[in-house]
Amino acid sequence: MQIEFAGAAREVTGSCHIVRANGRTILLDCGMFQGRRKEADEKNRRLPLPVDEIDAVVLSHAHIDHAGRLPFLVAEGYDKRIWATAATRDLCAYMLADSAHIQEKDAEFLVRHGKDPVPPLYGMRDAVRVQELMVAVPYHQACDVAPGIRATFVDAGHILGSASVLLDVTSDGATKRLVFSGDVGRSGLAIIRDPQPPDGAHAVIMESTYGDRDHQSVDGARETLGRVVRETAARGGRVLVPSFAVGRAQELIYDLHQLARDRAIPEIPIVVDSPLAIDTTTVFEMHPEVFDRGETLVREAPRLFRFPLLRYTHTVEESKALARQPGPMVIIAASGMVESGRILHHLAQGAADPRNTVLIVGFQAEHTLGRRIVERRETLKIFGELVPLRARVEVLNGYSAHADRNELRAWLDAVRATSPALGRVYLVHGEPPAQDALAASLRAASYDVRVPEPGQREEV
Repeated sequence: MQIEFAGAAREVTGSCHIVRANGRTILLDCGMFQGRRKEADEKNRRLPLPVDEIDAVVLSHAHIDHAGRLPFLVAEGYDKRIWATAATRDLCAYMLADSAHIQEKDAEFLVRHGKDPVPPLYGMRDAVRVQELMVAVPYHQACDVAPGIRATFVDAGHILGSASVLLDVTSDGATKRLVFSGDVGRSGLAIIRDPQPPDGAHAVIMESTYGDRDHQSVDGARETLGRVVRETAARGGRVLVPSFAVGRAQELIYDLHQLARDRAIPEIPIVVDSPLAIDTTTVFEMHPEVFDRGETLVREAPRLFRFPLLRYTHTVEESKALARQPGPMVIIAASGMVESGRILHHLAQGAADPRNTVLIVGFQAEHTLGRRIVERRETLKIFGELVPLRARVEVLNGYSAHADRNELRAWLDAVRATSPALGRVYLVHGEPPAQDALAASLRAASYDVRVPEPGQREEV
């Protein structure tokens, strides 16, 4: 078995790993690169191998940095199966269509403003075609994705439907198991179940996003959220939350529901101003079978994502009206890394107001506007205009859906405990400082660790 690391190697986005075995080629993920616009666009338009060489795609979850290039793959001629969990398939229906829509609108914007047009990577038709190729597989049910290659999904605890992939390759009567972690979640997150470490691994491809740091506790994040809302409301300001539409938005809604129920926040409007977050929340409501029944609110609230303070804005007119509405409020809007979507409009209007708070609740990749906010730059470039950043900035790593270094180590230790033949561990999906720190820690614990460069090939 050979692995080629074609994306998310020494960086966080663009997840894509090529497995060659038994004369077949399998893609683990086909994600979109994000960051500097021109550089990311160039990378997204280069597939790592000819489409006709790919026999199947196995998808860990629906986030754009893992699934976002599937429509481009289809546009280039891919017409074979894409294997995923049912919830991942349903989330992709909305997320990939939204990605296509954003690209088409961005191209129209450039033309209207007399700039050189950048053609969309793919269109809505390609996103729809992806759905036609997707096969939904339950957790723990093995599926033959190619002759002699069998895939099984186990719960990764990252977002709804997220999975770690067990890829069993049988040749000459012997079977080797490659485990691809996908994105490993955190224990104790609201709504979804905790990560389940796979067993029997011979080699592991593991994410390392937060391999050099610890997170605030999950319960501590909810308490801090309540404090931020109370303090901002007391100033008469707004809490502006750039949020990933899948997972993060629903966790925030859940915790705000709990805080409102406990009367731990004032009775101010809470607005989800993201069509994609609204659609994906509907998908959450379709899949209660994967919820964590140990959570009190999951058991007791008949409508987990509906409560009196909360409303959803569907139309552009409703979104624009928020700027005219007086008084404090909480606004949750995509995108999570502040690269597109309605959050840009709210920041253009509100970043200069010191009464407001910009609340960062997820990882911000290098060269994104979200990273510049985390770095508290004096000015932000939004829609080509410089906007002073005078609002307070709060960063809550407790809302990360990624395991921190201790949680990653615990996950891998659990894999090793049930894998007597475990060999090499490959670290992906992390920036170099995080990967190097985690690699050093794991080597000190007697793991055989490699940190592959883009395009590197390894034999298992």
